[in-house]
Amino acid sequence: MCTNFTPTQRAQWVKEKLGVDLPTDYPAESYPGFPAPLVVKSHQSGRVACGLARFGLIPAWAKDDKIARHTYNARSETAAEKPSYRSPWRHRQWGLVLVDHFFEPSYSSGKAVRWKIELACGEPFGIACLWDRWTHPATGEGVVSFSMLTVNADAHPVMCQFHKPGDEKRTPVIIAPELHAAWLSADHAKAAELMRWEHMPQLRAEAAPRP
Repeated sequence: MCTNFTPTQRAQWVKEKLGVDLPTDYPAESYPGFPAPLVVKSHQSGRVACGLARFGLIPAWAKDDKIARHTYNARSETAAEKPSYRSPWRHRQWGLVLVDHFFEPSYSSGKAVRWKIELACGEPFGIACLWDRWTHPATGEGVVSFSMLTVNADAHPVMCQFHKPGDEKRTPVIIAPELHAAWLSADHAKAAELMRWEHMPQLRAEAAPRP
């Protein structure tokens, strides 16, 4: 599961590829509970927007935000059925979290070593997400949050090497830049088609131990 990534700071790329302005003032690395730039599209108006959202989806019905510790990744195969995700799935609340790279553990040395995964071309990319709105019951604060969608990666040429031996290999769903608009506007059938790693751009990975 992806728990750590680097949100992009490349505002010009975001403007050119998605036609939106990148927000400011967010951490250089994101973990569950941290804000990161998320692109969404209104199915009513067609407007595309980018704002900060919390990593770890908080369903609209949640009594507090503690559930977000367990909802930062959503299995694409079961998201439509899970209580935390089925409402945003039904309403096609697709998003793209904008990333330079993300991190996964490799156990090839016998212990967990952090590796960095990025596009082979070195450009930023969007990871497919579900998002939801939640209102804090005590303060009335509105919170937008998201979960990365993931797929099986047992046969992926890069992502098959991460996580513990014997565990299922998973990868966040990376949406190629030319498919960003298709993802944000997708009906359920099109979304299912795009949530396959075969559509993902070529990746590269290298060891990136923590300092």
